[in-house]
Amino acid sequence: MNAAATLDPEIVSWIEQATGLPVAAVDRIPGGGTRQGWFVDLLDRDGSVIKRFLRYSPEPEGSAFHPLAVEAEVIRALGAAGARVATVYAVHPTLEAALLERIPGDTWFYRIKEPGEQVKVAQDFIRSLAYIHRLDPATLKIPALGPVGSARKHALDRLEAIRRRGTGPDGTIEPLLQLSLDWLERNIPDYDGPVVLVQGDTGPGNFLYRDGRVTAVVDWELAHWGDPMDDIAWLSLRTVQDTFTHLPDRLAEYERLSGHPIDTDRVWYYRLFAEVTMTTLHPAGSPRERSKGAPTQDVGNRLLYQQLHRRLWLEALDAVTGLGLRRPAPAETGADEREPWHHLYADALGMLRTITPRIDDPLASQWAKGVARILRYLQSIDANGGADATAELDELAVALGRRPVSVAAGRAALADAYRGGRISDEEYIRHVWNQVMRNDHLMRTASGALAERTWPPLT
Repeated sequence: MNAAATLDPEIVSWIEQATGLPVAAVDRIPGGGTRQGWFVDLLDRDGSVIKRFLRYSPEPEGSAFHPLAVEAEVIRALGAAGARVATVYAVHPTLEAALLERIPGDTWFYRIKEPGEQVKVAQDFIRSLAYIHRLDPATLKIPALGPVGSARKHALDRLEAIRRRGTGPDGTIEPLLQLSLDWLERNIPDYDGPVVLVQGDTGPGNFLYRDGRVTAVVDWELAHWGDPMDDIAWLSLRTVQDTFTHLPDRLAEYERLSGHPIDTDRVWYYRLFAEVTMTTLHPAGSPRERSKGAPTQDVGNRLLYQQLHRRLWLEALDAVTGLGLRRPAPAETGADEREPWHHLYADALGMLRTITPRIDDPLASQWAKGVARILRYLQSIDANGGADATAELDELAVALGRRPVSVAAGRAALADAYRGGRISDEEYIRHVWNQVMRNDHLMRTASGALAERTWPPLT
């Protein structure tokens, strides 16, 4: 494959300058939600191939993410402390690119089919996580993360940063984000125990495994000092997205290995914290929020996970506030009321089912599946979205005292009513809950197995 035709020539040139070797081939790999991953083959002077891995962000990223230079600093410190991470070979001086060791291993945990091997790999990851949480932050040379303080101070600093990221140019903030941040600030856990290096977004999908063991823990763009239960919350979130054997068994092992007892209340607090973090990872209006021209990532996959995280956010908020919310009844249109073109969705999906297995390129195959997800979602909206809109307009009419001209206008009016103190926190949460759960129902065929998953038990 011609490297210059598939990767920014400036990045190719930098790799060659940094290594002193020509780039023989590059191949973008699937995944890497916030940052692209590339296999890079370098041609050594004796004719052999040296395999490297490139982390690269061609688009601007939100301030939630560490620059790759900071992530490299974290990885180097962990490597020096004996953690299983990749070697960092080079970091671009101005662009978001870093060249690392290409470590053998697979990423997605669900691909392990043998139950005994699943447990073996999961147990080894818990050993790795416990090892990192036993490291004394004072011995880790990561000046970019700032001085180590109390877990409360680090939580407050991060909440302030989230509030700053979530505030629009007009000074407003989404009401659901505002009330979630307010709750998190009022309810910071009374924890004065050891502060650890929290990976953030830790768990299956963010480590490599091979032959029953973890070969490397990857993706440290959200690393920070904090409460060890912060990482446990992230682990439970990654467990929803993938699979990770029986989580209570793994957490019992974590307690024994790390010395940090599992505190379910603190884990629930950081579950909500994690979802609030997720919703502000990218600035509003960024290229990731709405594709312009050719997309640079799997839009179908992004739609699916945006909905999943929105639902998990509401479920965590419901759990910590004790509202006891229930899903609204689905509002479905009868088959005889559907438009005559509706069968074309099934035709297009049938064609994709034939095409996808014939695609050899992993990235192209993944994106074809993403197209199928988009079509399934559009099929459901075309069939039942009108009924859902009517149900929401009925609810908005009760809340506002008048029927809005559209769902979008009604949602904006409800947000203004909340900001003006005319709608309580509970009323607003209930309305957004119904809105999110209706959309979750519309996405059920696109979501597949994820439609049935929720926060796993901790004990």
